[in-house]
Amino acid sequence: MASTLLHLHRPKAWIGFAVVLLLFGVLVPMLNQVVPAESALYLPDHYILILGKFACFAMVALAVDLVWGFAGILSLGHCVFFALGGYAMGMYLMRSIGKSGVYVSDLPDFMVFLDWKELPWYWHGFENLWFAVLMCMVVPGVLGGLFGYLAFRSRIKGVYLSIITQALTFAAMLLFFRNETGFGGNNGLTDFKNLYGYPLRESSTKVFLYTLSVVVLAVFYLLTRYLTQSKFGVVLRAVRDDEAKARFSGYDTLSYKWFAWTLSTVLCGIAGALYVPQVGIINPSEMEPANSIEAVIWVAIGGRGTLVGAVIGAFVVNGAKSFFTAAAPDLWLFFLGALFVVVTLALPDGLIGLRRVGWRRFGLDRLLPKRSHAS
Repeated sequence: MASTLLHLHRPKAWIGFAVVLLLFGVLVPMLNQVVPAESALYLPDHYILILGKFACFAMVALAVDLVWGFAGILSLGHCVFFALGGYAMGMYLMRSIGKSGVYVSDLPDFMVFLDWKELPWYWHGFENLWFAVLMCMVVPGVLGGLFGYLAFRSRIKGVYLSIITQALTFAAMLLFFRNETGFGGNNGLTDFKNLYGYPLRESSTKVFLYTLSVVVLAVFYLLTRYLTQSKFGVVLRAVRDDEAKARFSGYDTLSYKWFAWTLSTVLCGIAGALYVPQVGIINPSEMEPANSIEAVIWVAIGGRGTLVGAVIGAFVVNGAKSFFTAAAPDLWLFFLGALFVVVTLALPDGLIGLRRVGWRRFGLDRLLPKRSHAS
């Protein structure tokens, strides 16, 4: 297993991976927990929260890249699975409040406000963290797996599949907006206080959640890298380039597409579960179709079919979004549109393609491995 992992990257790439992991996983927490608050090197808590959010978004980008960049399945609804994982964790956090809420009731505050008399059956079990973590994977995985099986079995693909995925997330958003569904309606689930007994407002808890997000992101990257570099990845790319030829060659293309799709929905669910305790709220707006489209933009800008590019795209785009929404909110959408157009025209391989451009200037591009373009 160790030798297999070592072959996922060249030695220099492994060094780069270790440096980045140490930078974000060790140095950043130290700048918050070890460096004195009065020091110029001190990193405030709100930056920890922002970077934690970016790490969760990068997990979604990896999931989208797995199905779009390697299987050719353009999903415009992956954020619904992200939100489902977030709601599962949010339900645990709401149950953890207990009688510390505004109404001093065993029911969540919004249920008391809406005159609910008892806890709905689907809320039972969420008083246990292990159950919530399990549901963060099972609910998105089962829903995504069922949808994927029906869609791929019917051989729906291309723009038609993209439209259906967008319709799915829009329908889910409208469903969760309704108060009678028992998920907080328009306001969603919020006012969380503790995670497994640890106060969410404590700086140490925020750093722990951030570090956990970075570690999980690294694990997800290695997992998807391993899959895409294996025989599974080779067949998946064959399905992307010409599914009919792959099917006539004897491969069960349905199974390959279904597995990649289902795995990506589970990854999104886990990302959502890590996202919610860091931001302190989950509501139906996370299911907006625009969010899923934005996730596709992260992958396109970073570099489709590269995995690393997807992570870079998520950090770059969301970093720019955080800056522009604070400094010049009216310019954010213009910047995003301009960035997308420029990258599409000048860098068809995405931002990750800058590496190849830089090597080409020194005549060393022949040393880089050729990469087939995702169609």
